[in-house]
Amino acid sequence: MENCNVNVQMPTINRNYCQFDGVKVLYYLQKKEDALPLLDNTLKNTNDEKEVCEALYIADRLIENGVKGVDKMYPTFARFNDTKSPNIQTFLAGVYRKTKVPDAFGPLCKMLIQNSINPPKEPQLFDPNEEIGGAILDYLA
Repeated sequence: MENCNVNVQMPTINRNYCQFDGVKVLYYLQKKEDALPLLDNTLKNTNDEKEVCEALYIADRLIENGVKGVDKMYPTFARFNDTKSPNIQTFLAGVYRKTKVPDAFGPLCKMLIQNSINPPKEPQLFDPNEEIGGAILDYLA
């Protein structure tokens, strides 16, 4: 499936959530475990915020649908551990919260601390610290 972000809409002042390409999301969900190499390839080869958020959203939906093996993609997810994008941080923390890969605990703590030390100068549409903090609490539970 072509990795095009034309149908991805990031949050706006009037809409505090992302909208993704429903056809593309359904395509990946129908492929189940066979979707993982495609998703992994997308995440390894893009730095486009829209594309990364959509791929992380798809990973999250795959987990919710019982697809096994998403946790094995941690090395690919980890390339975004140092992102400053509140959108990517939010989706990444959501995936980590559900996979509970032990190696993700440290990066989650680091994200939260760095966001606290260097808060955004402008108000954000997503507060990644809510999802990051929730993920950390789930790890500790």
